[in-house]
Amino acid sequence: MMWGYRLVAPYTFARIDLAEPAGLADGQVLLRFLAAGICGSDLPGFRGTQGRLPGDTGCGAAEMDGFPIHEIAGEVLASAHPDHALGDRVVGWASGFDGLMAQVIADGDGLTCYAPSLTPQHAIGLQPLACVLYAVEQLGDLTGKRVAVIGQGSIGLLFSYVAKAFGAAHVTGVDPVDRSALAGTFGVDTAVRSTSDRWVRHLDPAARPDIVIEAVGHQVATLGHAVEAAAFGGTVFYFGVPDDDSYPISMRIMLRNNLTLKSGVTLDRRRVLQRADAFAREHPALLPAYLTHTFPVAQVQQAFELACRPDPARVKIALVASVGAQA
Repeated sequence: MMWGYRLVAPYTFARIDLAEPAGLADGQVLLRFLAAGICGSDLPGFRGTQGRLPGDTGCGAAEMDGFPIHEIAGEVLASAHPDHALGDRVVGWASGFDGLMAQVIADGDGLTCYAPSLTPQHAIGLQPLACVLYAVEQLGDLTGKRVAVIGQGSIGLLFSYVAKAFGAAHVTGVDPVDRSALAGTFGVDTAVRSTSDRWVRHLDPAARPDIVIEAVGHQVATLGHAVEAAAFGGTVFYFGVPDDDSYPISMRIMLRNNLTLKSGVTLDRRRVLQRADAFAREHPALLPAYLTHTFPVAQVQQAFELACRPDPARVKIALVASVGAQA
């Protein structure tokens, strides 16, 4: 038997005993859990929101084994993938959104080895970094551009950092939580403590950004604010996770301002994970600054509760297999 966790009610994890996995399909690997990251997209499931995964059928919460973790670092225990070998330490996607278990079966195409110099909890940052790098690839050359990022949580701050590293002339970060103490570290030139609707209302027309990245999700309003904020000929990238099928935006503004709206999930996962690893090597201060809190996995309840609270000092929260003090 092995340990696992299950959401049994809104805001409530329960520890469970599970049978160890038996057998792998082609392309899969079996991982021993080393660390996991909490993503903003995990929080609706923690709150009990009805999701769209096939197994999310519980009465009060998902009641799925290992759910909702998808950012995982682990040691390969068995492999049916040609590029992963026994003993490799890898990071990437828990493809079944079931990373809260002692052993996890994952798609090998969504994993890559990480540098031995990294701890598993620091390596976790490569997964969201890979997502951000893939999204920024879709935006083209950022050199000299004005970029605004709505939402300065763990993903929004990575967007700010990457935009600045790729040559953005000015990066604005918008969030109602005071992120001013982190602004310089993550490449933010102007940290705006405001909701996005108030920011747009007071935005100087001459300072409208060429690119607006929506990194909030889970509601419909902020995408409309991003469209309203963009400069003539600008681009809006919607990265936030949609909880609704349809989002209202002003097509009049889109048309009259010659705007482009982009979105999409991360493809080519092994390649962009490797690119994230190379980027982190080029920017060695990034991952240590990104990881602000570490909890033993036995304290998953406390870790998710912290993730749900506004906290100016919190960026990435990691869960680790071994017992350790909170960072």
